[in-house]
Amino acid sequence: MKSIIADLNKLFDHRVRLGIMSLLMVNEWVDFKTLKEMLEVTDGRLASHIKALEDHQYIEIRKQFIGRKPNTSYRATKLGKEAFTNHLDALEKIIRGNET
Repeated sequence: MKSIIADLNKLFDHRVRLGIMSLLMVNEWVDFKTLKEMLEVTDGRLASHIKALEDHQYIEIRKQFIGRKPNTSYRATKLGKEAFTNHLDALEKIIRGNET
């Protein structure tokens, strides 16, 4: 018998990565400062979770200058959106009791 959690994506097990992807699914681009404020995490903690998502090619990074200040923004890639949607679908199956 297949485990009910087999289809969950382990990368989204952590609430910070879950939060990052949730924000990126509903916004085209989100900058580092906004992610940090919305998720209430430190720079280092956010950076490590962003790196994990980047390593799996789930997010894209854009570095630019606004005025004279550097600005780093992120968006979910097509692969990231598909992986996150599949994760949410697996969660819904568990909640609804549908293992098929």
